[in-house]
Amino acid sequence: MKLSVRTAVIPAAGLGTRFLPATKTMPKEMLPLVDKPIIQYAVEEVAAAGIEQIVLVTARGKTAMVDHFDIDVELETFLEERGKLDHLAAVRHASSLARLGAVRQGRPLGLGHAVAITRDLVGDQPFAVVLGDDVIDAWPPAIRQVMDVFDEVQSPVLAVERVPLDEISRYGVVRAEPLGNGIHRITDLVEKPSRERAPSDLAITGRYVLTPDIFGVLASVREDHTGEIQLTSGLRELLRQRPIYACEVQGVRHDTGTMLGFLKATMYFALKRGDLRDDLGAYLRSLLEQEQTSQH
Repeated sequence: MKLSVRTAVIPAAGLGTRFLPATKTMPKEMLPLVDKPIIQYAVEEVAAAGIEQIVLVTARGKTAMVDHFDIDVELETFLEERGKLDHLAAVRHASSLARLGAVRQGRPLGLGHAVAITRDLVGDQPFAVVLGDDVIDAWPPAIRQVMDVFDEVQSPVLAVERVPLDEISRYGVVRAEPLGNGIHRITDLVEKPSRERAPSDLAITGRYVLTPDIFGVLASVREDHTGEIQLTSGLRELLRQRPIYACEVQGVRHDTGTMLGFLKATMYFALKRGDLRDDLGAYLRSLLEQEQTSQH
């Protein structure tokens, strides 16, 4: 019998230091891309892929993320009484996306540790992992594309994207044998290699479908030189036991974990909005014209 994915893990326990002081008291994942927080894009993607249960990995001071997806009777009543039905629909949409559970990561010990602590909630079934920093505009949803490959191979599948070699040191990178149609069989994985040591330009990009045997492997993975347990290290060990595949996801990815990536994503999604596109486009063109004039 083929196994299917019914649960998604969304790790969201990072400190958000790149966005200080904005993230001193507000979770980085709650920063808005236009009118929705970053974390909602991940939850919406998971829900659109047909997954109904989400395990959110949080940390101290990040209760706002869980609250965002909870029902707020007082707010809904206020909006309904004032006739603000569009706002009411948006609020209700956020709270109806999926069943949400949460587990707290006491210390920032890396992605591998964040996945490992979800074991009791995930159970003995395959599961998705979606990193909220990577906001991917795609149809089918990026994680659905990875799930479709898993449905065929019944083994772990990682989303990958070809990235310029001068950026490769920011990613986990795979060595792989192409199987066609953007699918690869992985032969090795390296965490954040230098340009010279990168085995390819195929970088892992924040979407995974994993099998429950990863939990036993992660339990034996040691902390690296940064004091973190890397998911890539666990996957490299798992590769000795079973095949792992890579899927080149089709879509537009924004790394909102960096300041420039966050700003690009904000402009991208704003320009897709019919109520904002024309005025914002005109404003951006005027800024560019002013910049060009000042240089002459």
